[in-house]
Amino acid sequence: MEELKKKVAGMLESGTIAGFLGLRLSGAEPFPFLFTRDRINEIENLTTGAVRYPLTKILIKISAHYPAEKFGIMCRACDERALRELFKNNKLHSENVILIGIACTDELAKACTCKNPRPSDVPDSGASARPFDRSDVEAIISMPVDKRFAYWTGQLGKCIKCYGCRNICPVCFCDVCTLEDQPLVNRGEIPPEVPSFHLTRAFHMAGRCVDCGLCEEGCPMDIPLRTLYRRVREIVHDLFDYLPGEEKDNVPPIQILGDGTFEIK
Repeated sequence: MEELKKKVAGMLESGTIAGFLGLRLSGAEPFPFLFTRDRINEIENLTTGAVRYPLTKILIKISAHYPAEKFGIMCRACDERALRELFKNNKLHSENVILIGIACTDELAKACTCKNPRPSDVPDSGASARPFDRSDVEAIISMPVDKRFAYWTGQLGKCIKCYGCRNICPVCFCDVCTLEDQPLVNRGEIPPEVPSFHLTRAFHMAGRCVDCGLCEEGCPMDIPLRTLYRRVREIVHDLFDYLPGEEKDNVPPIQILGDGTFEIK
């Protein structure tokens, strides 16, 4: 941690970056914080924390206000996957973002069922890579179709349309959200119509989901959203040989079919 603090402080003092987006310990809890040169004393409170926030999504908003500035960001492996997709979709520009990787602990990696909890620049520290656990997907697809349909109808029927899954998702980046478009999703309905609301979002996750699991972690109704999007992710891989977030240069397959905005015009 001390090495990380020194590195960030040095980059701020030298002007290499205008700010560093990470976690600051406030009381007993870590929260997102933009460390800047004029508040460099706050570096003492920099922490990695055993929690996750969609820092990449916060960085999009910051960069929109300061497009010419370069920012550093605390980057877990799932953040790195998200950044790759954001760069491809021009939501952030790689030349203006410096990734400072941190490896997840074994405890956090197990809780997230993450197969590779280390960003590319920290290969030999933190939690170890592990076989991918897709038992959640297998449990669902092994059901007969009628039971599978009943299962998802019951799960999605719990939705209170809080938009938490969209708001926390690091790759939900449309400027105009189809989940608020009247022809697709009726306003004022809670729960939203099953399954149109979640099928609409699942389509948007095709070719984008980086399997960070924040959607499920943030869902107040405990809907197994990650299982749904994992299956969508698998289908995209089977059809197009593409895994979102794993490749730096390949263009997302669905983006090839359109203009990449994913929006209704």
